[in-house]
Amino acid sequence: MKTKKELKQAYKHMKFRMGVFQIRNTVNDKIFIEGNIDLDSIWNRHRFQLNFGNHPNEALQLEWNTYGEAKFVYEILDEIKPSETEITNYNKEIKLLEQMFIDELQPFDDKGYHRRKKIS
Repeated sequence: MKTKKELKQAYKHMKFRMGVFQIRNTVNDKIFIEGNIDLDSIWNRHRFQLNFGNHPNEALQLEWNTYGEAKFVYEILDEIKPSETEITNYNKEIKLLEQMFIDELQPFDDKGYHRRKKIS
């Protein structure tokens, strides 16, 4: 059996699928876009929050409650391949990629669940 230290070390060297995804409402094609370093587990987290009624995005939560889980799909928009030679913090790259998709797809108002940032 592996020690706690060995398990931590193994976890640090695991390679996760990372990138940007969308949750799309198949009834009205509204989308929610987000990036994450673990594309597999982030969908589980969103689904869990939505099914228990405590998702931070109120508009998405409302339509999830109205239409049900079967009317939403999880789609990966782009993946970042991990470097084989170096350990890198990919959060910055993911945020840039996420912003590029938000700028391109404009998931606001009737097209999505994001709110426009107020310029002060």
